[in-house]
Amino acid sequence: MKYYFIAGEASGDLHGSNLMKSVKKKDSQAEFRCWGGDLMREQDGNLVKHYRDLAFMGFAEVIQNLGTILKNIKFCKKDIQKYQPDVLVLIDYPGFNLRIAKFAKTLGIRVVYYISPQLWAWKEGRVENIRKYVDDLLVILPFEKAFYKKHNIEAHFVGHPLLDAIHSLPELNVDRFRTENKLTDKEIIALLPGSRKQEVEKMLKLMLSVRPFFPEYQFVIAGAPSLEKAFYRKYVDEQVHFVSNQTYDLLRCAKAALVTSGTATLETALLNVPEVVCYRGSLISYEIAKRLVKHIKYISLVNLIMDREVVKELIQRDLNTKNIKDQLAAVLSGENREKILKDYQALRMLLGGYGASDKAAAIIVG
Repeated sequence: MKYYFIAGEASGDLHGSNLMKSVKKKDSQAEFRCWGGDLMREQDGNLVKHYRDLAFMGFAEVIQNLGTILKNIKFCKKDIQKYQPDVLVLIDYPGFNLRIAKFAKTLGIRVVYYISPQLWAWKEGRVENIRKYVDDLLVILPFEKAFYKKHNIEAHFVGHPLLDAIHSLPELNVDRFRTENKLTDKEIIALLPGSRKQEVEKMLKLMLSVRPFFPEYQFVIAGAPSLEKAFYRKYVDEQVHFVSNQTYDLLRCAKAALVTSGTATLETALLNVPEVVCYRGSLISYEIAKRLVKHIKYISLVNLIMDREVVKELIQRDLNTKNIKDQLAAVLSGENREKILKDYQALRMLLGGYGASDKAAAIIVG
């Protein structure tokens, strides 16, 4: 069969590539055309657009780039019409993908949504679009199935694909990793400032402001695959190091991490690294989001899944040097660190076990 995949971020590229690998096991004749990244291309995907050209952060940024987004939607529709896939597989990225789902249904193309939009957080009205335009909804968070059932939509809970991605990591030679990346013998505090230039610039300045308080540690920035190495040079010196496109390996060597909210908060937890979650958006984007997001107490996936505070979240004004220093110190040692690690075990149990990509592929291939 012919499959058309659309992912708009680095995490979607990861999960999409693993799903493509599972689809190929069940359909030896599978052909892929995709919007995503290098990982999907490695799985024989004919890459149409790279996610680095698609990801815009926050309301203000979306408005500024509205012309580009509308051009991409128009191009995508034409490309799907020309390719005529048997199945359209949408991965998260709801603002774009729900428009494409509606278009695909007019062509009679089967639409599968893998990694549901977070409608339980905001824009619940979009549920009607899921009902109208999506044939199979595959969810990865345990509470999402009940949310959609409340709206009379039958969703398939397949488990979280990050469990598979992390479980399949090859064994890491820590000494070699340190040597290859010119790291010292000091214990590591990993910095995960995001994947978009505007957020990285904002977050790194704040994260690095606490460095003088922890001279016994080395701070190591996790470079995003979507950004050039040269972009990070101004942040690197004798005390601040940088690794490119090796976030999982860095976390496996780290004592603790400062993490910008997003999928990375869950990745860090599943790699068993105590973390402090950091978020500061533009004032306009934050004020709009605060008014739109309803009944949601947390911004990190870890806390949302557990429905309680497992990791500390520092948001907007609370994200300052003093608070980062205090919370980082609390996860480096002591009772709080032990409690976080124990809670991480419970988190893994809630996520449904291994095999998410295989379960999703079985539904998609049929």
